[in-house]
Amino acid sequence: MTLRAAFSCDPQMSRGRLFSEGLSSFRSPFQRDRDRIIHSSAFRRLKHKTQVFVEHEGDYYRTRLTHTIEVAQVARTIAGVLGLDTDLAEAIALAHDLGHTPFGHTGEDALAALMTPYGGFDHNAQAMRIVTKLERHYAEFDGLNLTWETLEGLAKHNGPVTGPLPLALDEVNRAWDLELSTYASAEAQVAAIADDVAYSHHDLHDGLRSGLFSEDDLKELPVTGPAFAEVDTLYPGLDKMRRRHEALRRVFGRMVEDVLAVAQNRLAAAQPKSAQEIRALGGTVIRFSKPMFQELKVVRSFLFTRMYRAPSVMIEREKVTQVINDLFPLFMQKPTLLPENWRSEIALATDETALARLVADYVAGMTDRFALQEHKRLSNFL
Repeated sequence: MTLRAAFSCDPQMSRGRLFSEGLSSFRSPFQRDRDRIIHSSAFRRLKHKTQVFVEHEGDYYRTRLTHTIEVAQVARTIAGVLGLDTDLAEAIALAHDLGHTPFGHTGEDALAALMTPYGGFDHNAQAMRIVTKLERHYAEFDGLNLTWETLEGLAKHNGPVTGPLPLALDEVNRAWDLELSTYASAEAQVAAIADDVAYSHHDLHDGLRSGLFSEDDLKELPVTGPAFAEVDTLYPGLDKMRRRHEALRRVFGRMVEDVLAVAQNRLAAAQPKSAQEIRALGGTVIRFSKPMFQELKVVRSFLFTRMYRAPSVMIEREKVTQVINDLFPLFMQKPTLLPENWRSEIALATDETALARLVADYVAGMTDRFALQEHKRLSNFL
């Protein structure tokens, strides 16, 4: 078992929770955060939210939930090797996509455009709003009352947050300073790179399954090409599906090994003595090497053209964008169409911006199937 590194986040030294609670007798504060995230309503809804393909298009494609589980697995692996707190890395990974709208980034793009006059919309900021306000299960506070370290990781896992803040993040940061101008903990950086590793791997797998491209296409690309060549050398004539899996798991492994090698070299050079020194380094320590980053740029460019913007995907994007474009203004014009348990808050909305924030919360929380059902149910009002 790897010893805890001096620069890891120590749960016994946590900065605590916004609302004071007694410590658990059998779980660390970060384990408790992880468990609360898993048991949240928002986490369950990820089951029916788009990753790339709309949820109803096939049972074998990744959903936002299966993506999140894969991110958490990668995060635990990398954090464990580096002596970091695996529970904190896992908690941040499990929560990182809680704020996603129905229909993935397509839905987010549509909702962000609609929310432009009202402070905008960002799924990372929405995740913060969910875990600090919208989850309402506890008697003494709204949200999940997560530790400072988990909230910091959610806010900054992609780096320092500068410039005008999204409204949802600004509200959280005003209540509790998350030191947004600095880099995040190493555990949060691990969660961020685990996201990159997971989607770079599984989007290749889903793209192949969908028929949008073939193994022959991937043989022409960096990273994937050498992986297929190695498998063909070791296992000539291997069954197609086994060949695919063997090649893509090598891609997966190479990405993780690259991240670990870079992290170990950068940490050895910097010699940080605490988590706070990691935050003050002025750059990320958990990252891809420059050669790997450049090779992955080629792969991602291929995926963008052949998968994310494939004609069949674009047709579906257009359809689901219209769903969001119809529902949001309808609820703005007729907020009484929202469920009864939302109406007390609607009555307290002091202006159009406050109403828009509530409508965005409701629409963003929908699953793919519920958004489609609501669109159909309310078609007489459209």
